[in-house]
Amino acid sequence: MSDEPRIYTVASYKGGVGKTTLASELAYVLDAVLVDLDWDRGNATRAWGYRTEERSNAPMLDAIETGRTPRPLKGVRKADLVPCHEDFVETQPAPDVMASLLERWAKEWGRDLVVDTHPGGSPSTLGAMSAAHRILVPAPFGEKEHEALEGMVQQLADYPLMVIPSRVPPVPPARDIERLRRITEAAGVPVGPPISHYVWMPRRTRRMAVSAPPVTKQGQGFADEVAAVAQAVVV
Repeated sequence: MSDEPRIYTVASYKGGVGKTTLASELAYVLDAVLVDLDWDRGNATRAWGYRTEERSNAPMLDAIETGRTPRPLKGVRKADLVPCHEDFVETQPAPDVMASLLERWAKEWGRDLVVDTHPGGSPSTLGAMSAAHRILVPAPFGEKEHEALEGMVQQLADYPLMVIPSRVPPVPPARDIERLRRITEAAGVPVGPPISHYVWMPRRTRRMAVSAPPVTKQGQGFADEVAAVAQAVVV
């Protein structure tokens, strides 16, 4: 296996699929830098505890404007972070520039990156997918979710995708399992370990990673599932 840093991009054409949670936890488990490219307020940056309105500078915007490599914020029982900013929606670079920046940052830090992205096909998301060694696509079961997934895997047939079934109910409907199988087999996309549906997750307010030790009894199942995803993507 190469010692070169690797880039894992978490992306989806649909919002609300568990993308940010997966990216944040995966970055912690892999000891990677979490790079947040999602400018919406429900992003990894605010979940981490960083408030742009309380800061006088914007590391992401400053790095793009000056050409300097940002310094990740150190996390305690959570991943190190390069935070996003609301103004990134207007200042995000073209896809090829974003891809080059991520590759350079990973090399200069000497660390893997996990990149969280804005839903859809914005320039920064396309750049993060272009730079990725593996693109993780969280995929909850449901008609709209599967429609979005099918469109994404068809459009990105040449990209290194891996579908991660997410928010999977205890007894998933057979029709949803079959639909996911048809979509992924038709596109030749591998399916990684699933992430179950945890009703307590949206209510969680603690800033540390769920998978950070000591893992609570409540979070143990989730932590084990994230570890399985991490193992799958680095093989």
